[in-house]
Amino acid sequence: MGAGGWGTAIAKVLADAGNPVTMWTRRPEVADEINTEHRNSEYLGDVVLPSAIRATSDPAEALTGACTVFLAVPAQQLRANLEGWKHLIGDDVTLVSLAKGIELDSLMRMSQVIVQVTGADPSRIGVVTGPNLASEIAAMQPAATVIACSDSGRAVALQRAMATGYFRPYTNSDVVGAEIGGACKNVIALACGMAVGVGLGENTIAAIITRGLAEILRLGIALGAKPATLSGLAGVGDLVATCTSPRSRNRTFGERLGKGGTMESALLAAGGHVAEGVSSCESVLALASSYDVEMPLTEAVHRVCHKGLSVNEAVAHLLGRSTKPE
Repeated sequence: MGAGGWGTAIAKVLADAGNPVTMWTRRPEVADEINTEHRNSEYLGDVVLPSAIRATSDPAEALTGACTVFLAVPAQQLRANLEGWKHLIGDDVTLVSLAKGIELDSLMRMSQVIVQVTGADPSRIGVVTGPNLASEIAAMQPAATVIACSDSGRAVALQRAMATGYFRPYTNSDVVGAEIGGACKNVIALACGMAVGVGLGENTIAAIITRGLAEILRLGIALGAKPATLSGLAGVGDLVATCTSPRSRNRTFGERLGKGGTMESALLAAGGHVAEGVSSCESVLALASSYDVEMPLTEAVHRVCHKGLSVNEAVAHLLGRSTKPE
């Protein structure tokens, strides 16, 4: 459900693994292109999609008879979409979140939103997360991911449905850790992009990634996550990929801001696609505050994106903080 770059890449993985896949897209013209040309050119360029994928703009057509539903709409749009879809979803369907974020008003993780809206038992909810840049996966470059689900049987079923020669899924029962790693890394990637934009080098990026991980661990542990999850693919792996790749939307968005661009100009350059970290920095910071967790990098990104602070001022503020043990 959702035909952006990530949703389309996962649809391709599922089809390459031997599954029939139906994609829902909001725009009929996108569905037509997928069905007739086997492409989603707006998001994945000239990548040819398997013929096992069919697309529709009708949610009922997409959801009728589905045994597993992958939710690939942006985090802040998940609730509204699910409200319209929940009556179409079967009672024992496995629901899989592909979105990485914390909901702004409720400060809920995506799996919590799914449970609240649909009434599904939490054991039916899975999360797919890891160092997974959509364009590289669509190009069949080797990648690994984490499938987090409290029901080991569903996790293994998802693992089998997604395993291909180029895509290796691992299972994990720590849904909280998987979601916190996925939501927070986008914010740290914005910070890395900002640093690159103002001309800072590898030492700075390494410091941001490392101290960013410390922030993610503090928040994750406060919420009940396992440190090992955040030291693995869902934490360190996703963080490194998103913070260092020029294909990362969050990193490139931050870089435009670092070069002096406004939020409006960065949005225009991104084709109107908002980087998830822009909204996540607000909800992650609020969530951290409610648990009395200190997240200075996240706070700096929030002040740049939402309070008018310049990137250079944010760097000076971070460096001016009182020294302390690591």
